[in-house]
Amino acid sequence: MTLLALNKPYGMICQFSPHETRASLADCVRVPGVYPAGRLDSDSEGLLLLTDDGALQTRIAEPRHKLVKRYWAQVEGTPCTADLKTLARGIDLGDYVTRPCRAEFVEPPATLWPRNPPIRYRAAIPTTWIELSITEGKNRQVRRMTAAVGFPTLRLVRVGIGALDIFALGLEPGESTELSARAPWDGLA
Repeated sequence: MTLLALNKPYGMICQFSPHETRASLADCVRVPGVYPAGRLDSDSEGLLLLTDDGALQTRIAEPRHKLVKRYWAQVEGTPCTADLKTLARGIDLGDYVTRPCRAEFVEPPATLWPRNPPIRYRAAIPTTWIELSITEGKNRQVRRMTAAVGFPTLRLVRVGIGALDIFALGLEPGESTELSARAPWDGLA
């Protein structure tokens, strides 16, 4: 079994086949036979796991297994504690209601890489970083959740899957590392 952790750069699509205008996983992953266990939109970045083991791929990606994925969202504006409590209870997005999650304010470490291109800067509108820990991962879920409480996401970084943490792995955007099948980050196997 092969399991890779990749720091997916902003703008890259989560497929190996070439794309006319965007970089693909083939541009930075050279290990044959692995596929993403879940996805990140091209405008999202951070931790992506790839494996050649179909059962493990399902265990990581399927919401029924309730594997926690942690995201840092840089949102436009200044949410208050009540906004985070609303997010944590679950949000009715119209087509579904999100599961309860953990939502809290975070200060990104100095080790958070700069995004290329950077987010738009507006001197009159502050931004805030929040961490959302969810067990789902539906299409654009975190972005839709923050927008539903009035704070659009400007930058979205997946920083953790289970006990794996992108900063502990020390991966720069576009870098990957092979993980041991018997790694101490219980929750994936």
